[in-house]
Amino acid sequence: MAPFRHAFGRSSEVSLFTLGTMRAICSIEQMTTVLRGAFDVGINHIETAPVYGPAESFLGKSLQKLTRQGIVPDGGWVITSKLLPGLSYYDGKKAISAILERLGKSHIDNLAIHGINRKEHLKWALTGEGSDLLRWAEETGLVSQVGFSSHGSHELIQETLDSERFQFCSLHLHLFDQQRIPLAKRALAKGIGVMAISPADKGGHLHTPSSILVDDCRPFTPLEIAYRFLLSTGISTLTIGASKIEDLKLPKKLINADGPLDLEEITVLNRLKNRCFLRLGETFCGQCRRCIPCPQDVPIPEVLRLRNLAVGYDMQVFAKERYNLIGKAGHWWEEVDASACMDCGKCIPLCPNDLNIPQLLEDTHRRLMSSPSRRLWG
Repeated sequence: MAPFRHAFGRSSEVSLFTLGTMRAICSIEQMTTVLRGAFDVGINHIETAPVYGPAESFLGKSLQKLTRQGIVPDGGWVITSKLLPGLSYYDGKKAISAILERLGKSHIDNLAIHGINRKEHLKWALTGEGSDLLRWAEETGLVSQVGFSSHGSHELIQETLDSERFQFCSLHLHLFDQQRIPLAKRALAKGIGVMAISPADKGGHLHTPSSILVDDCRPFTPLEIAYRFLLSTGISTLTIGASKIEDLKLPKKLINADGPLDLEEITVLNRLKNRCFLRLGETFCGQCRRCIPCPQDVPIPEVLRLRNLAVGYDMQVFAKERYNLIGKAGHWWEEVDASACMDCGKCIPLCPNDLNIPQLLEDTHRRLMSSPSRRLWG
């Protein structure tokens, strides 16, 4: 049976899994091996970016090699690359031309604005030099459609979706962080393609789960149930950052698994929620977001979500990595950690669960504060 493909904006249809090229950058041989493996499991969509080191150059050479061997999906490879916001019209044209040159292509299907994380990024794309640049790229046929990725606020993502400028989006959508799922469904209802980015790594280091999480997810692996949850929401595709053939085993198993959750899957997801709630007891944060904005700009829901994961599922390594990245990744992540709380108490009466939020923020900081890990890129 041919692999399922979903609409992705107005461009070519894409497989349920997308090959992310961030991790296959050790050599051209590694990229070629991974790309061949993606073809073998039914993947036709590739995601790359200039900031992924030599990824685009390696990908271009690998595509040429596989094409000579006749290894091409039906309809050809669908390629998405990215462009950082803020470039001048002149520099942007040069950057797009360089992307095409590295890929060995005369055009690509999808160009995403890499990180509409602040208001000024959206303004650049809608009314600034980016507006003219994107129009030029589409009108000349260099790109078929324009989209965006975002690590920004819910309000900014919603405004970007409602601008009617973009045909697809790449969002952090995760089983253990479902806050953006309504935004994804809003996009899909508008005919905007939705790609879930980094569901394994940023989704909770699900490739190296804790023993507690493994037990909670039986008979599935944590990564399998996370993938199935995302696919069942109707998203267009989700990324797999493969560095070796073995990383593609699960996508091969699930390449057509986009239907509704079955009874066993629903049972496991309910068990996950219930066990987390029991372990956290009266300190469980339901992520209602009524506590924000904080006068000190502490991202209370995100901080307490990390506490939920650390205490509820023993996802200590992931929670510490993400917490210690706060304030060290610019507009790509939160910028204020829990130590900024002044114990003003304004958030307490807003919480429907009567949580002592300042106390929990202090506890989270004490639990998770440590030396940060280096980001994979940037």
